[in-house]
Amino acid sequence: MEETEYFYHPLENIEDVDVFEEAVERKRLTKSLSKDRPYTYWTLEIYDQENGIRGGGGLGVLAADTRRVADQLDVPFILITPFYPSEIHQIIKDGKMYDAHRLVDYNIFGFRYVDTVNIKCDGRVCHLDVIQKTFNSTKIICVTEPNFGELYSGMSGSDHRLYQEVSLGFGGYQALKLIGVKPAIMQLNEVATFFAALARLDELVSNGMDFYEAVVYTRKHTLYTNHTLVQAAEAEFGYQQFERYVFPNLKSPAVKKWLSDKFCDGKLKLSSVTIEIAELRSGVSKLHARVANYHDIAGNKVKFKAITNGIDMNRWVMSEIMNLYERDQILDENTMPEIGFAEKVEQISAQEIRALKAIGRGILNETLASRPDHNGKILRFDDNDFIFDFKRRFVDYKRPEMPFRDPAKLRAVLEPRGAHYIIAGRVHAGDNTMMKKLIELLWTISRDSYLATHVHYLADYDEKLAYALSCGSNAAINIPIVGLEACGTSWMKDVANLNLLISTHDGGVADASTESYLNVRGADENEELSELYRRMEEAIQAWDNDFDLEFWVRKQLAAYLPVVSGARMLNDYLDYLFPSQKA
Repeated sequence: MEETEYFYHPLENIEDVDVFEEAVERKRLTKSLSKDRPYTYWTLEIYDQENGIRGGGGLGVLAADTRRVADQLDVPFILITPFYPSEIHQIIKDGKMYDAHRLVDYNIFGFRYVDTVNIKCDGRVCHLDVIQKTFNSTKIICVTEPNFGELYSGMSGSDHRLYQEVSLGFGGYQALKLIGVKPAIMQLNEVATFFAALARLDELVSNGMDFYEAVVYTRKHTLYTNHTLVQAAEAEFGYQQFERYVFPNLKSPAVKKWLSDKFCDGKLKLSSVTIEIAELRSGVSKLHARVANYHDIAGNKVKFKAITNGIDMNRWVMSEIMNLYERDQILDENTMPEIGFAEKVEQISAQEIRALKAIGRGILNETLASRPDHNGKILRFDDNDFIFDFKRRFVDYKRPEMPFRDPAKLRAVLEPRGAHYIIAGRVHAGDNTMMKKLIELLWTISRDSYLATHVHYLADYDEKLAYALSCGSNAAINIPIVGLEACGTSWMKDVANLNLLISTHDGGVADASTESYLNVRGADENEELSELYRRMEEAIQAWDNDFDLEFWVRKQLAAYLPVVSGARMLNDYLDYLFPSQKA
């Protein structure tokens, strides 16, 4: 049986600002994780355009950020994901939305071919190329083949989706063996990565370990990180699908029997078995960990450890703003808040905020020069133009259409200041309901003379546009239905880039109090809409008044700099996975 022990000296955990300010001097993150025994991170998607992989939303951005933060902190870390040979881009032409499909060649992004692994699917042997890219202390390992398809191609619960998930799990686990790596921990991001842990369990039993010992070992070395709130929304797979795509890859009859027994009426939710195979479980914000409604096979509600998502601040925050944070000893070299940072935040002036946002406006204009809006217009904004933005995945619970339910009132908010409203968010391929809502929204905008020239939809939302809007906008709109957002990270980039945050109290925003930002609340959606318009007016007024601008920016930074740090997030994971011990 494998025997492993891991020791490290963690940075101090931060639960809230008061505890943090009483903390003793911290040490730099160190660990006994090694090149051969790394932290492994499994995800069906990564959003890392710099490395040639385009994801679909926040889950992919988080994966890329986690890998980059691990690299900055010298943590041995391998991210395992598919490389999709085709990606979808969205374009608007003549008032209609089209999907454009582009082939992607991994060779031009520095990936190196390692070897080929084989899995069995639907009565045939499937050959998967293994490619890798090495950084400092981290790697990206991908499995791919020409017919692999695009991210989230096929309906959830379809044969092709199951093939992609099985390829990542069984193929990805073989890929680690090819390069001589044994995982110290397997972090499973969402249930689609379950098959990686199943492959490990099968290998242990097939190599002679007692089945129950293998289950215990796999459970103790597996972390399931849930990024959604409701188990009922998850797709199901049928027993016959498993007979064609999963069981042929299992060597152990005992593992096959264990898995077969988990089916109910010929169906299986992957969350049920992921919960069974992972003893460690985390939710991605404090609120999410409390309210996530997941149950095990016996029907018992599952508890999650709260580890709020974070961002790679070096990637998402303007370098000029990062220089300010470091110069004034607000953040340390690991992008963690310094002792007493809240008092130092109080010294940031309105003049500094405006000067930094003027630099950000230049970044935004440079990006928009090649990104026309839905009317085909190239946008360019002066420093004194006021810009609201809504930049996040275009899904129903995020309510992208909410401000436009009363066009006359929205116009009354925007017109006195000459303010603009930018919408940027992709509709997932195949989501016909939201595509229809987007077209209806654009029609509503076109019918009002002011909105038609001051509201802009930007198609094909991606990392570059997300960064530019965080840098160059004045206020961000984040209004998910309370109880449905697990965490969100777009708002984190806004706060760190000195934007005003207008938000409902949901996801990671709820890690701090409702007094920390321009909170939108109400007993029903009509009250929330009225409050949204009021908060938008307040944001405009704050931007035009030095005292109010300083008040809200300082308040946001004091509340959320400890939350948004990706270094804090990774440390929290390590503290949870490998509690500090003395050798």
